[in-house]
Amino acid sequence: MTNVYGNEIRINAKTVSIVTAFSIAYLILSFLLVGFKTDQLVLLGIFNVLFYASAITRKFILGFTIFIVYWIIFDYMKAFPNYNFKDVAIGSLYNAEKSLFGININGKILTPNEYLHLKSTDVIDALAGFFYLCWIPVPLGFAAYLFFKNKRQFLYFSLTFVLVNLLGFVVYYAYPAAPPWYIQFHGFNFHPLTQGNTAGLARFDKLFNIHLFKSIYEKGSNVFAAMPSLHSSYPVIVLYYGIKNRLGLVNVFFALVTIGIWFTAVYASHHYVLDVLAGILTAVSGIVLFNWLTASSKKFQHFLSSYEAVIR
Repeated sequence: MTNVYGNEIRINAKTVSIVTAFSIAYLILSFLLVGFKTDQLVLLGIFNVLFYASAITRKFILGFTIFIVYWIIFDYMKAFPNYNFKDVAIGSLYNAEKSLFGININGKILTPNEYLHLKSTDVIDALAGFFYLCWIPVPLGFAAYLFFKNKRQFLYFSLTFVLVNLLGFVVYYAYPAAPPWYIQFHGFNFHPLTQGNTAGLARFDKLFNIHLFKSIYEKGSNVFAAMPSLHSSYPVIVLYYGIKNRLGLVNVFFALVTIGIWFTAVYASHHYVLDVLAGILTAVSGIVLFNWLTASSKKFQHFLSSYEAVIR
């Protein structure tokens, strides 16, 4: 690991004390905000092992600290439910979706979610589940590739990813919104303590006799954070940087994953079409904002150069 002047940063009393202090502070703050969870120890274990293992692993984990910061912020959102700050959009969003994208079936107007629910099959359930499982592994795998291939592009991608999430989090608090499955199970009345639900993805778990999506959605930070669909934002960022880095046929895969995730978000009743469109807009906005900062802010350029020197 090197600093901005290219000198290697060695493990010594100072670095050990800093890492230890941050680790303890993270555990204490997490306990106070969201309570103790074994996930916190796993995260700290991974960070500390990679930090101390070797110079290469230190660079790697310091690079991926960007994603760790995102995860911690996401986790801490549990302590500050967005419905405590704004009324949750339930019926209004549902009616807007039906008005704009409603499908007439035998004289009855259905939302795309309701229509696709009637058309579900085992084959589509399987494909949809596999696509939705890509929402984190594909961005993280792509980030790992860029880390070893092009450190500057790795930073661009990682920081854009976090910026898009932060924009999405702002909207979550400005416009709390219930997902389609909420109305299917709870109607139009607001129930603040509603737990996460696998919705249509439960069919994937049932098909393969597993509890994969159930375990994922049990850890959700907020049920009322459907708008925008950040699931729909992530593959847009991956595809953009894939095209920018000229990955050829790999970008065909990224494009298929992007379309697959958009479709599944609606098919599995986790998001409305409006949520997906908002997610795409959030991704585009984050990309444009990051490019603007990179081009116009000398302080931000200095930060990028400094960070790149640390992980190079």
